[in-house]
Amino acid sequence: MTGANRWSSLPCGRWSKYVVLGIWLVVLAVAAPMAGKLTGAQSNEASSWLPKNAEATRVVKESKRFTPADTYPAVIVYDRGGAPVTAADQAKAAADVPALKTVQGDPKGDKPPRVLADSVQGPVLAKDGRAIQTIVNVKVGNDGWDLLGPAVKDYRDIARKGDSGLKAHLTGPAGYAGDFSIVFSGFDKTLLLVTAAIVIAILLVTYRSPILWLAPLLCVGVALMGSEAVVYLLAEHAGLTVNGQAAFILTVLVFGAGTDYALLLIARYREELRRHRDRHEAMAIALHRAGPAILASGSTVALSMLCLLLATLNSTKSMGPVMAIGVAVALAAMLTLLPALLVICGRWVFWPRRPRFGSDEPTERGAWARVGAKVAVRPRLTWIVTAVVLGALSFGLFGLKTGSLPSKDAFSSGKPDSVTGEAVLVKHFPAGSGSPVQIITNDGTQDAVRAALASVPAITDVKPAGTNPGRPVDGRVYLEGTLNAPPDAEQGFDAVKDARGAAHGVPGAKAEVGGASAVTLDVSDASHHDQNVVIPVVLVVVLLILAALLRALVAPLILVATVVLSFAAALGVSALMFDHVFGFASADPSFPLWAFVFLVALGTDYNIFLMTRVHEEARRHGTWRGALIGLAATGGVITSAGAVLAGTFAALGSLPLVFVTELGFTVAFGVLLDTFVVRSVLVTALNLDLGRHLWWPSALSRATGPAEAGETTPAPVGRGD
Repeated sequence: MTGANRWSSLPCGRWSKYVVLGIWLVVLAVAAPMAGKLTGAQSNEASSWLPKNAEATRVVKESKRFTPADTYPAVIVYDRGGAPVTAADQAKAAADVPALKTVQGDPKGDKPPRVLADSVQGPVLAKDGRAIQTIVNVKVGNDGWDLLGPAVKDYRDIARKGDSGLKAHLTGPAGYAGDFSIVFSGFDKTLLLVTAAIVIAILLVTYRSPILWLAPLLCVGVALMGSEAVVYLLAEHAGLTVNGQAAFILTVLVFGAGTDYALLLIARYREELRRHRDRHEAMAIALHRAGPAILASGSTVALSMLCLLLATLNSTKSMGPVMAIGVAVALAAMLTLLPALLVICGRWVFWPRRPRFGSDEPTERGAWARVGAKVAVRPRLTWIVTAVVLGALSFGLFGLKTGSLPSKDAFSSGKPDSVTGEAVLVKHFPAGSGSPVQIITNDGTQDAVRAALASVPAITDVKPAGTNPGRPVDGRVYLEGTLNAPPDAEQGFDAVKDARGAAHGVPGAKAEVGGASAVTLDVSDASHHDQNVVIPVVLVVVLLILAALLRALVAPLILVATVVLSFAAALGVSALMFDHVFGFASADPSFPLWAFVFLVALGTDYNIFLMTRVHEEARRHGTWRGALIGLAATGGVITSAGAVLAGTFAALGSLPLVFVTELGFTVAFGVLLDTFVVRSVLVTALNLDLGRHLWWPSALSRATGPAEAGETTPAPVGRGD
């Protein structure tokens, strides 16, 4: 086939297209059953997210020798809205204890149901006589959230039984974990439907065809099942940690990125159908011309995601392979399955706007051709003004709060009972009830450690604890203390820091301090470390890919600078929205890194879409006309792709969790800013202003022509060939 190579002809050959379709049908048949098991393979326990070498992680591992592992305290608090509780209320709380001890969990698989309460402490009357507290230590083992959601519901039902006017709430680590479990339960199907609906709507508007949208949507669906199956296999047999957030983001990334690649290929295929009678030849040439850009785009995203493997925080590190697998499978589907489907269907799939052979290319007179002509009048002024505006938007970054996000502020809508229960609990009991500070020290030094911790006002009642209190195991002793500060607020973190300073100062103790507050503190520290390590590596990876693709150094450096500026502006606007519109308390410490990786990787996608076409046209017409033709030809598909990706990430906002909502909003806004302003205006203006110097040191930088010699008037954007 003229203009195409053998590789690009394989997915769309007269017979090979059916072979490609058959292979993907086999993949679908094998992958579908495994994809459905991904939810059961998730690890949503905090212990599976921790940084490997953090002090809190070491305490978690050591404490398993003294107290049951994977045990979550469920704190039940009874009150009468501020009025003193009665003797009958105390009797009711005491009568609930035997029932609380009988609650059973029903694990998935062949495991038999079992009693979850490892022990019950209380009931204890508050010093002010206005509340009662009972702590149920819930042992979930390896089943985690699968058990906590139903168990928390059962505990609440027991505590609320009766009509005496006594109120009961369940909070503490188990209460929050159970409420998070309830939020995540079944949401994967809801998110899938919402995301699919958004993609369908945008594709219908983009193509104005009642048929064409089916092809990319079917391919995305197959890619999602395939990637979920691979992730499931790695989670089950290779130790890959997958949590609920990663599974949800995988869905929107595969839908968004996969549809983007489909849009680019279909746009080029439609363009080639106007030049070639044979649809097989048209697709082969479309793959030959657009395939490298799509492959480079997908590789950039996948490699950027794999940079997260350098993170120390497991929840961040595991995100890298999961997202990279999703992008890789989507890329494979769009470069093989989609071309096969389109050529099997023929031109009628574009009905009612079928691209006829010999018809004019509409992009030559489209909206983006007109935008290019206006930018070309004063390109230098255009890019300077645009950069200044984006820089001004970036100042919002200074108001971004990235401290720990307290559990009570982690829900973006509604107020689960765990939040209400915590508010009641802190009025009548120590704020850290149910979240003890854990200390492990050498045997013989426990008294000295307790004396040292007496200097920390926020920690009281330090004493031996565990299954056999005071008994050493392998020369180590386990202690617990009561935290008189909120465990997920700055006061709790300061108490942990002070406790570590005091305990570490005891000679020969080798004492370490852990617990819920320590875990959150170490996660926050690890997140800041990961940002400093991963962000520079991602920028280097992106720069190298762009340099290899464009065979230049100046253009990649400028493109990376525009991506960083776009990210800063998106994060600045997001910070203002979180604080003044949504009213969020803060952002998760890992939020900036996740937002950076997604926005830079996906923003580079659009750079590649635009600049590969500009480079292609510049070789024939010079950089000036090449920049205008490139914008005219790709402006529509880039904005459509941006709308799809923004819509899919915006779907994350339907999950009532602050972290996911913040990530969805920031990526959606950043992508729209990137496609409508940065790629289409800022980069095009820079292309026109710098001209052939963009391509230094390649031979194209030394090419001369009217445009490169100083042309300052808009050139026509027709192809001229």
